[in-house]
Amino acid sequence: MGKKNSGDNSLNENSPRLMMWLGIAAIIMLLDQLTKITFERVLAFESTKFINAYFNLVMVYNKGAAFSFLADQPGWQRYFFSVVSIAASVFIIWLLRRHAEQKLFCWSLTLILGGAVGNLIDRLAYGHVIDFIDLHINNWHWPAFNVADSAITVGAILFVVDELRRVKR
Repeated sequence: MGKKNSGDNSLNENSPRLMMWLGIAAIIMLLDQLTKITFERVLAFESTKFINAYFNLVMVYNKGAAFSFLADQPGWQRYFFSVVSIAASVFIIWLLRRHAEQKLFCWSLTLILGGAVGNLIDRLAYGHVIDFIDLHINNWHWPAFNVADSAITVGAILFVVDELRRVKR
């Protein structure tokens, strides 16, 4: 009947790549969930297991966002951050579909997507995000985090690197 425009063809050609990126995001999400389940079974809530002078395992629940932002609120933040995560995930999938051939850009988005979905599952299932990694120097502790947070952080760094590379061209 009608002609396909070239935009449609490029999206169809990117489908295998899109599936690869989504598969990697799923692996990140699964790794995040497996580590959370594992450490929740071996650590009691608010307990600490000393590993070395710079690293502990802890079991804490974060009802807020990064660095416990809005964690002290009465509960609306659970739904707010869930909606933000869902919207960001949909947008990231759209970007991955349109730019599936741009490796560094897609790696950054894939890491962010896997981490966002991992933390979204916690918010929807428990009403909080499970954190268990505690990095510290002497008495100064970085806020506790998890695999999803690590993936989001590395993804954000890669995104900045990709943008800086793009600007230099």
